[in-house]
Amino acid sequence: MKNYADLWTGYKARKSAGDIAVLKKFYLSGGAESDKIVINAVKELKDGLKAMLGIDPEVVYGQAAGCAPVANGKDIQDREEYTVSLCDDGVRIDAKSGSGILYGVFDVLRTVSCEKDVKAVYASGKKVRPSNPLRMLNHWDNMDGSIERGYSGESFFYVDNEIVIDDRTRDYARLIASVGINAVVINNVNVKQAASYMITDRYFDKLAELGEIFAGYGIRLFLSLNYASTIEIGGLDSADPLDENVIAWWKTKMAEVFDRIPTLGGFLVKADSEGRPGPFTYGRTQADGANMLADIAKEYGAIIIWRCFVYNCRQDWRDRKTDRARAGYDNFMPMDGDYHDNVILQIKNGPMDFQIREPISPLLGGLKKTNQMLEVQIAQEYTGHQIDVCYLIPEFKEILGFRTYCGGDKDTVADIISGDTFGSRYSGIAAVTNTGNDFNWTGNYLAGANLFGFGRLAFDTELSSEEIAEEFVRMTISTDDAVVKEILDILLPSREIYERYTSPLGIGWMVTPATHYGCSVDGYEYDRWGTYHRADHLGIGVDRTDKGTGYALLYNEPNASTYNDPEKCPDELVLFFHHLPYTHKLHSGKTVIQHIYDTHFEGYAEAQQLAEKWNALKGKVDEDIFENVSERFTRQLSNAREWCDQVNSYFFRKSGIPDEKGRQIW
Repeated sequence: MKNYADLWTGYKARKSAGDIAVLKKFYLSGGAESDKIVINAVKELKDGLKAMLGIDPEVVYGQAAGCAPVANGKDIQDREEYTVSLCDDGVRIDAKSGSGILYGVFDVLRTVSCEKDVKAVYASGKKVRPSNPLRMLNHWDNMDGSIERGYSGESFFYVDNEIVIDDRTRDYARLIASVGINAVVINNVNVKQAASYMITDRYFDKLAELGEIFAGYGIRLFLSLNYASTIEIGGLDSADPLDENVIAWWKTKMAEVFDRIPTLGGFLVKADSEGRPGPFTYGRTQADGANMLADIAKEYGAIIIWRCFVYNCRQDWRDRKTDRARAGYDNFMPMDGDYHDNVILQIKNGPMDFQIREPISPLLGGLKKTNQMLEVQIAQEYTGHQIDVCYLIPEFKEILGFRTYCGGDKDTVADIISGDTFGSRYSGIAAVTNTGNDFNWTGNYLAGANLFGFGRLAFDTELSSEEIAEEFVRMTISTDDAVVKEILDILLPSREIYERYTSPLGIGWMVTPATHYGCSVDGYEYDRWGTYHRADHLGIGVDRTDKGTGYALLYNEPNASTYNDPEKCPDELVLFFHHLPYTHKLHSGKTVIQHIYDTHFEGYAEAQQLAEKWNALKGKVDEDIFENVSERFTRQLSNAREWCDQVNSYFFRKSGIPDEKGRQIW
C-alpha cells in the first residue's frame, strides 16, 4: 500500500460517463508508438479507464480513416496542442508530439473522472492549445530534506543531502503532468551548501535519472544555480560575469553538466537579494550576469530564468523615500532590451512578496523588449500556511486579467506571459509550489486545489475559478452533487474571507516575523525589509504617490493616474498607495477605520461559517479527508480570531475612534 494519496490521479470507480462504448477504441495520431511519453500516455489511459469504468481500450496508432496528417509544431505551444474528437468506432486524439497525446489522454480521463458525458464533450471536437509555453513549478526544497516555506512535511526529493528517486517521484511526475505542468525546478532558489554541488559529479547520475523520468511525462528538469559557484566550488576568487576566467570556468562546467544531464532545460538564478551574491557585487548589471550564463547555455538549447527579486534589504525604517516596492522596476526597467534571447526575467505578481493583496508589478507591461514570465506562490507563506483555507485561483485570475495598457489590444498580464503581446519566444508562468512528503502532498487536502488549479489555469487561462474548483472536488473528494456544491461554497469565497480577517485595504506584512503565520501588527514595522504600514494616531498607509515615493507613477496610464489619486484608487489597494486619515471615506461609503472593524469581524464570522459547512460533511466524504480538514479548521478559527481581535484592538487604541456598531474590542 502506498504511503501517500493519489489525489486526482487516483481514478476511483465512476458511475457514468454517458455512452461509454465509444471509449473502447482510441486512435492516437501525432506521436510515435515508441515515444516514451506516448507509452506513458497509453498506460495512463488503460489504467484510468480500467479503474473508473472497467474498460480495457484498444489503442490504434496513426491516422484514423479520413484523417489528414498533422504537421509538427514550430514552438512549444504548437507541439503541445491536441484535439480530441469522435470517430464512428471510437475516440481520436490528434497532436503534434507525444506531449500533446499525453495531454489529450488526461483530458479524456478528467472528463470521465468528473462524470461528464463523453459524447457531449467531444461531439464537435475539442481543440486545446496551451496558453503559456512554460508552465513551471519552483520547489524551495533543501538537500537536507527541509523545505523553505514548506507547509506539508519534508522534501520527497532529498534526504540527508542525497537525491531520492522512488515510486513517489514517478507519481509526482504523473500528478503534475496531468494538469499541464511542463517544467520543474527541484531545488531552492537560495542555493547553499550541498545544493551548490548539484552541478558536479556528486549528483549527475541521480539528476540524469530524474530528468528522464520527468521527460517521460513531457516535463523539463531545471536547477536553481548558485551564481557564486566559481568561488564556492570552482576555486576562483571572483564571480565577475565579465572576467575571462569566470567565463571559461562556466564554459567548461556547462559542457560537463549538459553532457551528463541531457534532459536539463536550464537554470533558475536568484542574485543580489537577501544576501545572495550577484553581478552587483562587481559593479556589473543584472543583464551582464544573465547574459554571460545564457550565451554559454544557448549552445545546449537551454535557457536562463533570472528572478527579478532584487532590492535593498538594508532599508532604514526612518527613510520615507526608499521604497522596496520600486526595487524590481528600478533595477530592471533601465535594461529593457539588454537581455539575450534565451534569458527570461521571472517577475513576482506584485512588487512586494506574495501578499494576499498588492498591485500588479509594473514590470509586467513596463518591459517591452525582454522575455518575461509571471511568478506566483501556491505555498501559502502569507496566506495561511496551508492551514487556513485560501483558494488562490480567483486571485490568479485577477492578476492574469489585469490590463497593463502597454499598447495594443493584447495588454493583459495573460497576453504578455503567453508571448502574444511582444512576440516573445520564451515566456510563461511559474508557481512556488506547496508540495511535501505529507500523505496528501499539500498538508491540507483543500490546499491541493491550489496545486491542481495552478496547473489547469497555466495550461488554459480561459478556465474559470469555478470550473477548476469543481474539477478538483469531483476528481479528488466526491462526485456527489450536493457535496460538490458545499465544498465549492467553502473554496470559492475563501481568499476574500482570508483577506477580510487579515489585510485591510492593501496593507500587508502584519504577520509574525520569520514564520509569517499569525498576526503581529507591528512585527515588521521597524525592520530592515521595507515592509511598513506607517500607522499613527491620525491615519495609516504608505504614500507612494508623486508626493511620496513616486511608485504609483511607474505604471502606464491610466493606471498611474488612478493609483496616484486617493479618490480614484480602488478601495482594496488604497492604503498601499496612500497614507490616509482613519476618517477618510472610501468608495464604499465607510471610513477607513470602520472598514477595518467591519471586515475583521466579518472575516472571522465567515471563517466560522466555512468550518460549519465542512462539519456538515461528516460521513459524506472519506474519513481521513474529513478529519484532516477539520483539524486545519480548528487552527484556522484560532488564527482568525487572533487576527480579528488584535487588529481591531490595535487600531482602536491608535485612533481612539470606537466601532459605530458597538462590538467588543479589547
